Amino acid sequence: MHLPIRDFIDSYSESQVIRAHMPGHKGRGDIFNALDITEIKGADSLFEARGIIAESEKKTSEIFGSYKTLYSAGGSTLCIYTMLAMCLMGSPSRKVVAARNCHRAFLNACVMLNAEVEWVYPQYESSIVSGNITAEMIEAAIIKAEDPVCVYITTPDYLGRLTPLDDIAEVCHRHGCRLLVDNAHGAYLRFIDENGKPLHPLYHGADICCDSAHKTLPVLTGGAYLHINDPSAEIYDGYAKELMSMFGSSSPSYLILRSLDMCCEFMENEAAEHFAKMKKASENVKSFLSPCWHIEEGECGKLTILAPPSGYTGNDLAEILRGWDIECEYSDNTHAVLMLTGLEAAEINAIGRALSSIPQPRIRVPLPDLSGLSPLMRAMSMREAAMSPREYIPAEQAAGRICGTAVSCCPPGIAAAAGGEIFSEEIINILKNYSIFHVNVVK
Repeated sequence: MHLPIRDFIDSYSESQVIRAHMPGHKGRGDIFNALDITEIKGADSLFEARGIIAESEKKTSEIFGSYKTLYSAGGSTLCIYTMLAMCLMGSPSRKVVAARNCHRAFLNACVMLNAEVEWVYPQYESSIVSGNITAEMIEAAIIKAEDPVCVYITTPDYLGRLTPLDDIAEVCHRHGCRLLVDNAHGAYLRFIDENGKPLHPLYHGADICCDSAHKTLPVLTGGAYLHINDPSAEIYDGYAKELMSMFGSSSPSYLILRSLDMCCEFMENEAAEHFAKMKKASENVKSFLSPCWHIEEGECGKLTILAPPSGYTGNDLAEILRGWDIECEYSDNTHAVLMLTGLEAAEINAIGRALSSIPQPRIRVPLPDLSGLSPLMRAMSMREAAMSPREYIPAEQAAGRICGTAVSCCPPGIAAAAGGEIFSEEIINILKNYSIFHVNVVK
């Protein structure tokens, strides 16, 4: 299969050209150095793509069925900044509606772009990372915000919960808002069908969305997609690229771009069969484990266990699994998350066998109830807080103080407090669950 970026880089790496250009290693050393190039003649340029990068992006766009798909070597973070800027730039409104269980990259983008956010707090249960979001909740926030430019949803969320988008998209479009979706964990959903169409947000009303290709597809860390579904979101050809260049490095990694290009071959020839097998193995293991473990409902690419009902914390469970040579994606006091995308059926079955062999003491481990979590009061805008002098203090001393910048650990990168909000005793107790014991506050 012709893969334009890979073919060009591989050919150049095998040549005897004297590399009187960047990078400084000159291609010497290991194989990665030989493949690591810069914007030489024929290599195209990511933010002004007209050659091999543009050709590869077009192929990926055809696979996903988007109006346009752009590559990012700066992860979904670069895509989040860009798609939010696409809605805010040139608009008299700075208002955005967003579900609160968003990644801190969105909060940082709001600081840079001076966005005003009307938060939608999900219906939480035991974690601020995940919660139920309905079209009714989104519509109420749109009306309260008074003509926001867009609505921002994260789905699937970090624990694997999928938010149904069709009704939310209908509400957004009826009110003249674009629907932006952080689909960082769901690139593979292009190849998982339900009711005759893929689960990917592009097929459920998203106007713009981002995928961290590296999270669920065979792509190097940092490789991501910005999918544009609504042509009118790009006011002229190349506008999105111009905005990307404002936030991304002018020297993107060609190793990452090469891996994005090579992923086209996987997606065209192997992805459907691979993810069908993964889905079957995932469903079998979840069904097998569900009588003894509390398995959270959600995407087939994640196995998320609520550990306390079985007598463990999520961190305990993750440590036990390390004894079986299994490393989790994430754990905290309540959950252990295992990502199954990219694993073979035999590996998924091995995870199931390990979990089934772990004794369950059934002792009581406290499970937090966040169903009544109170939204934090806002004292100033996120941008104002971020630009103010700040100090770093123990979290236990933060009650009544104003948060400087988003407080989160990564993973999962979900902020318990956003800049400009006033810390409450309730939220300080929640921080401990995520091992956050110091915070920054406005002086």
